Amino acid sequence: MTSRREPRLADAAEIAAEQGLTPARISGLYTERAENAAGVPFPEVADMRGRARLWDHAKVTEWFAHRQPARLRKHTPPARDPQDLLNAAEASRFLGYKNPNQVTTFVRDHPGYFPDPDVVEELGTADNPYRRQQWRVQTLLDWMATRPGRGKHAGAQRTAPALPDVPVDGDPDELLGATQAAALLKFKSVNSFSSSLSQGNLPLLETPDALTENGGRRRWTRRRILEQAAQRGSGK
Repeated sequence: MTSRREPRLADAAEIAAEQGLTPARISGLYTERAENAAGVPFPEVADMRGRARLWDHAKVTEWFAHRQPARLRKHTPPARDPQDLLNAAEASRFLGYKNPNQVTTFVRDHPGYFPDPDVVEELGTADNPYRRQQWRVQTLLDWMATRPGRGKHAGAQRTAPALPDVPVDGDPDELLGATQAAALLKFKSVNSFSSSLSQGNLPLLETPDALTENGGRRRWTRRRILEQAAQRGSGK
C-alpha cells in the first residue's frame, strides 16, 4: 500500500507573508468562513501548534488562487507597451498582487491556471543554471480579462472549462500535460487535479517525465498517468 505524503502545514503568519496580508486578516477569513470566487469556503484548520491554528498549505494556496479581492477588481494596471516583457515579480505587481511571488506560485502550483510565458531564457552557468520566464503585457491583459472571479461576487458559481476527450489507447510514451492528465484521471477540472497533485494524492506523478521548453510545464507519459489511474481506482 502506497503511503501518502504528510501535507505541509502553515500558520497565519506564514500564509499572510505569502499573500501580502496580515495574520489577523488570515484568521478573519477563517472565522468568517469567507468564500472565494468559486464559492469555496476558507479551508478548515488541519492542526494546532499550541494556540496557533495550522492549515494545509496546498489547500490554502488553492483557495487563494480563486480569490480576487476587491482591490484587484478595481485595479487598473499601469500603461505599458503591449509587447513589453515582464518577469514573474514584475508581472505580479502589474496585475495588482502585493505578493511579488504570486505569478511564480500560480505557474508552479496550479498548472493550466496561468498562461505560459512568452519568452524563456536559460541563464547562469553549467554548474548553476537558472531560467528566466517573461510574459508580454498583452498576455497579462488578456488573462486579466478572463481570470477566475473577475466581475463575480463571492459565492457565485463558476463553470470550469470542459476537459478534452483523451484516448486511453494512444501511444503509451506520448507526453501529456496537466489538462490531459486531469481528463484521464477523471477529475472535473484541471484545478482539482492540480490541488490533488500538490497535496500528495498522486504519488506516481510527483516527478514529471519531462518539462516543456516553453515555461517548464510538467509532462507525464500516458503510461504513467494510466498507472496512477489504476492505483486510484484500486484505492491504494
